[in-house]
Amino acid sequence: MRVRKGASFPQEMKGVAKREGMEPGRLARLVRDGRAVIPSNPAHRGLISCAIGEGLRVKVNANIGTSRDYVDLAQELEKARVAIMYGADAIMDLSTGGDLRRIRRKIVSASTVPVGTVPIYEAVCKSSRKGGLCSMTSDDLFKTIERHAQDGIDFMTVHCGVTKATADSLKKHKRVTGVVSRGGALLIAWMHEKGLENPLYEDFDHLLDMAKEHEFALSLGDGLRPGSIADASDVPQLHELLVLGKLVERARAAGVQAMVEGPGHIPLNEIEANVRLEKAVCKGAPFYVLGPLVSDVGAGYDHITGAIGGALAAYFGADFLCYVTPSEHLSLPTAEDVREGVAASRIAAHAADVARGRLSEWDREMSVARKAFDWERMFELSVDPERARALHDRRRSKSPKVCSMCGELCAMKVVDKVLRD
Repeated sequence: MRVRKGASFPQEMKGVAKREGMEPGRLARLVRDGRAVIPSNPAHRGLISCAIGEGLRVKVNANIGTSRDYVDLAQELEKARVAIMYGADAIMDLSTGGDLRRIRRKIVSASTVPVGTVPIYEAVCKSSRKGGLCSMTSDDLFKTIERHAQDGIDFMTVHCGVTKATADSLKKHKRVTGVVSRGGALLIAWMHEKGLENPLYEDFDHLLDMAKEHEFALSLGDGLRPGSIADASDVPQLHELLVLGKLVERARAAGVQAMVEGPGHIPLNEIEANVRLEKAVCKGAPFYVLGPLVSDVGAGYDHITGAIGGALAAYFGADFLCYVTPSEHLSLPTAEDVREGVAASRIAAHAADVARGRLSEWDREMSVARKAFDWERMFELSVDPERARALHDRRRSKSPKVCSMCGELCAMKVVDKVLRD
């Protein structure tokens, strides 16, 4: 979407503003100033746009996509359906196996929310079939980006801050887990083998021209994000952030929407500083965080680890939470993993919204329903109505209305009797 100074507000902008409870003029100013983005590629038919950034509801992204070990388009489409059904505001197709363009087009066609990708995955996959990573050229990468734009991708993760200089900082400042960003690792390996600068950084103006032409948003990737608590807030991570801050300024000058991706594995006590630093260095650009995960030992429960960090990050100003599923670090997620990941991140995002002062009629309605023992209304208002109903029904109370946890000793029921006397 393009928002020009002095131009009338497009109908799309009015719809987004109404859903946010914000005046279109204020939202347009936030987008023009680079403090909010509306990822919206005109080639994505049937898209219901959303805004991400300052003063807006915290949004949630769900990652889906094939791997080389598991290629099942029907399963990925089911993941997309489940993610949207349970409240994801955007999805990303991170596929690396199968017919990548067909998978991408099918996902875009099936999605009513913005769709993002990481184009270097496809560029490297194609090059691997021709002769390995080093056979990829700068032109290959930019042609891949163009194909993604033509297919209706609304935002793309581009690791422009992974430069020769930032990569060199890894040698001076040793890490426990090295580089955990797949896109960042591929670029570092490519630069090392070719002896060339990262084309996404060196030819950033070309990337801006493409983004402007096709109207997709840039998601400036954190290729050097920490993958362990021990590596949090280290020199390579912060070095990359400084580069991204400069690139944000260039994107704004070119009239291109850009958001910034962030860590990663970060302990609770460092989350506030990380968010505030990004907002300062990147002049208020929307902050898109993976989790952050506040511990390294949550294997199997990292949707909880990430939700804890996500709630705190969003409270301090992060705008977009990339969900984490129970299978993070372990395997390709299933549709059920997607469901649990989206639910956990939605709760985190909503908790932050409440703490940031967005009055929640939703919470009040749930409390009223609980007080009235209106189970059907409680199920309806739950983040996951089916799960709430199933947990209630598996052990029904012998007493009318109340649940089987307290039965006739239900606190609200007991006090209601006292107050009526």
